[in-house]
Amino acid sequence: MHPRLAPIDTWIFDLDNTLYPARANLFARIDQRMTDYVARLLDLPWDAARVVQKDYFHRHGTTLTGLMADHDVDPHDFLAEVHDIEMDVLERDAPLAAAIASLPGRKLVFTNGDKPYALKVLDRLGLGEAFEAIHDIHAMDLVPKPHPSAYANLCARLAIEPTRAVFFEDMARNLAPAKAIGMTTVWIDNGSEQGPEQGRDFIDFTVHDLASWLQHIMEAS
Repeated sequence: MHPRLAPIDTWIFDLDNTLYPARANLFARIDQRMTDYVARLLDLPWDAARVVQKDYFHRHGTTLTGLMADHDVDPHDFLAEVHDIEMDVLERDAPLAAAIASLPGRKLVFTNGDKPYALKVLDRLGLGEAFEAIHDIHAMDLVPKPHPSAYANLCARLAIEPTRAVFFEDMARNLAPAKAIGMTTVWIDNGSEQGPEQGRDFIDFTVHDLASWLQHIMEAS
């Protein structure tokens, strides 16, 4: 195994666009429902609601956090509505399931979504039994990635030693706080977002296909 990964005993994975290919475009369905929610809540035309939604996302980390701060939105109501989508674009991923099963140590999901949604996604991918725990937005006390407290909360609740953990994410900005506390970081560069505009020192590995990369590191060990 790569020397940088030899000490790793905890493997932490983001969910959306990380454990399934960005080309599935599942999150676009959620994104549209979030804009619909904002449009209805604020009585805005859809295009104007889109601008507000994206502003909340960029300033607060999630649309929900912005809506809670400015409009006292019930997070359970919001998440139930925006996650009420069909999963038909997702398929079982046997190679990824086998690769994750072969990893030594603990396997965890760290997502800004909620646990019921994460369980549906994982089941659809054939990963329903692959992870020890799902650390969701409620477990983060509704403070999402990339806020540093979300990472401290994760480590405290699940007894993680950051220097022995690796974090996989498709959103590069969410890797910086993980790196800051000593985690090894892997950016899933699959087209879901652009890379960091400047500075990449918080990214240890860049991966285009998660299953193939995991298989490679295990075969080399």
